[in-house]
Parts: sequence; C-alpha cells; structure tokens
Amino acid sequence: ARMAGIKYKVLVLSGKGGVGKSTVASQLALALSDGGSDTGLLDIDICGPSAPRMLGVEAEEVRQAGTGWQPVWVGDRLCVMSIGFMLPTKSDAE
Repeated sequence: ARMAGIKYKVLVLSGKGGVGKSTVASQLALALSDGGSDTGLLDIDICGPSAPRMLGVEAEEVRQAGTGWQPVWVGDRLCVMSIGFMLPTKSDAE
C-alpha cells in the first residue's frame, strides 16, 4: 500500500552478478536527487549489499520507529535502505 504513493519506480536488475547493478542504481539515485527529485534507494542484494559503501553511509544504522524501519539519509533528497545495514558484520553477506 505504501508503494502506491510513489509516482515512479525504477528497477535495476540482472541475472548475473558483477555487472554493475549497484553502481548504476547508486549513480542513478544520486543524479535524480541532485536534479531535485526526492529519491529512495532500496538495496536488497543479499550476497553483497554495496549501496551504503558507494553512497558513503556504510557506518550509519537504520532505526525502527512506530511506522517501521527508517532509512538512512544520504542528503536532503536521497535516502537508502539496505540489507547491509541490518547485518551484524560485513562478512555475513558472503
């Protein structure tokens, strides 16, 4: 139901690893937010969640609120939610 309020959704997807999906998704999110769009990036790569590292927020933590998990803000118009924030250690994704 919450996704219904989001006007545009872009999915970056591939059937192969190591082709740059996270790089494309992170750069696209940065470009959209720099262009004035409120932007969110959802990184669900369970084998190697790298969006937090690419966006410079690797040391941040998500917080739980009454409405659910709160994403990490990268800037005024860009937030990111990643499986990587919820893993106890980086090696848990491997």
